[in-house]
Amino acid sequence: MAKEKKTTTRSAIADVVTRDYTIHLHKAIHGRSFKKRAPHAVKEIQKFAKKHMGTSDVRLDPLLNKEIWKQGVKSVPHRMRLRLSRRRNDEEDAKEKLYTYVTHVTVTSFKGLQTTVVDQ
Repeated sequence: MAKEKKTTTRSAIADVVTRDYTIHLHKAIHGRSFKKRAPHAVKEIQKFAKKHMGTSDVRLDPLLNKEIWKQGVKSVPHRMRLRLSRRRNDEEDAKEKLYTYVTHVTVTSFKGLQTTVVDQ
């Protein structure tokens, strides 16, 4: 007979965290037709945030969207530095307790950058 798994629940306070990531968008949109590159980049960022933060509710900052679309539909930036913050959902009729808010971080160079936890 198999051992029974012990499940531990984490508190919502411990789940609230903010991290900086670098995402390589060029890999995600390589070979994609020109008219679908920027929309696909947005979807890839949402998929990335969902995977790394573990929330199904992902919200993008309007300035991040502007940054993706700045050079047009076909010339998406190759890399982007993103700040992913997992936040508590205060809406009464919310399905999920937490959501992820994604913002853009301006950097001069991507050399040597790693994922870092941001204290707020």
